[in-house]
Amino acid sequence: MKSELTEVYCGYGHGKSTLAIGQSIHAAFQGKSVIIVQFLKGKERQDMDFLENIKGLDIKIFRFEKYGKYYEELTEQEKAEEKQNIRNALNFARKVIITRECDFLLLDEILALPELGIVTVNMLAEILNRKDEDMHIVLTGRKMPEELKEHIDSITTLTTEKN
Repeated sequence: MKSELTEVYCGYGHGKSTLAIGQSIHAAFQGKSVIIVQFLKGKERQDMDFLENIKGLDIKIFRFEKYGKYYEELTEQEKAEEKQNIRNALNFARKVIITRECDFLLLDEILALPELGIVTVNMLAEILNRKDEDMHIVLTGRKMPEELKEHIDSITTLTTEKN
């Protein structure tokens, strides 16, 4: 049996989440169970709920954040509350990996969490260390922390050129 990958889609270009969602749909069409955990979507929170209603596909989407604003726009009190919600989402992702709850796990925009001081890179590395070879994990975000590279099999950097 082939070992599944841990992949990153990063960069300041557009389409990271779209690419990852497409890969999630592809995995589901292959009969794999898919869990998507979205972080920091704020105002750009995409309505992906329709994915859970496509007959024959095993896709579940989880969002733990309460506010429909960008994290940077929140008050200090809202940030404290949202920080706890985001850490709950991270704990959920850890549980999914440990219990092998799915075949394909997308952690959308998770790479921004260390940059915002919500979690440490070590916390992300600890979660990735728990992955077994049967689970495919995709992480997205703008900046790929150097310290995570040893836990990643493939890094795709997207850029957008304006014409």
